[in-house]
Amino acid sequence: MAQHLGYSRFCYNWGLSLWNAAYIDGYKPNIRIIREVFTNHTKPLYPWMKNLSSKVYQYAFRNLGEAFKRFFKGLGKYPKFKKKGRSDSFTIDNSPKTNRTKWMES
Repeated sequence: MAQHLGYSRFCYNWGLSLWNAAYIDGYKPNIRIIREVFTNHTKPLYPWMKNLSSKVYQYAFRNLGEAFKRFFKGLGKYPKFKKKGRSDSFTIDNSPKTNRTKWMES
């Protein structure tokens, strides 16, 4: 489970970093394009990602996209990078109900 947490955090932070870089370079970033770049170019570079659920990274990018939507509507602050141990969570689609898992350390 800890691997899925790290995977989700890695994807979210990677997407946020690419979004920031694209914006600085004068492009209008789009979360769909960022997810496609990750899937086609970055994910093959990390073989350990094949052992983890693909739903985790899909929901990480979906959450990042929702964070930017809230920011642009004035409902939230600019998305921040996620840190290990601070509100760690990930989502796995478990049909017909989606489960959001939060990591609790004892």
